[in-house]
Amino acid sequence: MNPDGSMVPENSGDADKDKKNPAEGTAQIIPGAPAPAAIAGAVVQAVAEVLAGLVYVNALKPGHPAIFGTWPFVSDLRTGAMSGGSGEQALLTSACAQMAQFYDLPGGSAAGMADSKMPDIQAGYEKGITNVMAGLSGLNLVYESAGMHASLLGFCLESLIIDNDMLGQCLRCVRGIEVSDAALSVDSITDVCLNGPGHYLGHAQTLKLMQTEYFYPAIADRFSPKEWVEKGRPDILERAITEKRRILSTHFPRHVGKAVDERLRARFENIHLPRGAMGY
Repeated sequence: MNPDGSMVPENSGDADKDKKNPAEGTAQIIPGAPAPAAIAGAVVQAVAEVLAGLVYVNALKPGHPAIFGTWPFVSDLRTGAMSGGSGEQALLTSACAQMAQFYDLPGGSAAGMADSKMPDIQAGYEKGITNVMAGLSGLNLVYESAGMHASLLGFCLESLIIDNDMLGQCLRCVRGIEVSDAALSVDSITDVCLNGPGHYLGHAQTLKLMQTEYFYPAIADRFSPKEWVEKGRPDILERAITEKRRILSTHFPRHVGKAVDERLRARFENIHLPRGAMGY
């Protein structure tokens, strides 16, 4: 169906017949349950299951695009409860990502699955550890990376906003350090030490790189303690709630066609988004 509500002709895909949606071979193994408790053994089983699935896909349609979709999930062996924010989860995801790199296949797995039920300190370290390790290990597709809580049983809009900052920091780590003659800064060091004021504040290199070499969070606190107190001791969750309300009150969908919108409103009585906000 097109956005305006009309139907797509059956042969409309002929022009794009060479564009293929990839298949994903997924292995959702759990160490100590349907997979060995040893992390290395769990990786072996996950890799074997995914490769078997990809072989099956290739047998049905040789050369079809595929994703190396290892999805290992850790459980707390004391209780059996899922532990998606654990260090072991980070290691498993990272190891599976490296195996995808070994086979030169696009890898997809899950990270950022906080066990914490709230966007708190625990959620922050769980998401940060698992996401940055996935990225640094070369994982191409990181599922569940933002907004997720309670080991995938919970979701939080405020966490989407906080996690946007977190993922920006993770991506900066993944990007790494540029090493070039200019980046080694010998000329800049010489200029500042021999000709300049002895510091790099206001130096041409500093001004040039401040927008490209460094990441600046949208809502995270970087005030000095004095500024923080003067600003009323802002809390990141409070700032995320404010930003969530701003987005929900000012950003409305434009991708739903008028005909589809009318059909949806006729079928569902609890749509509270006013028609005027849709731009019709």
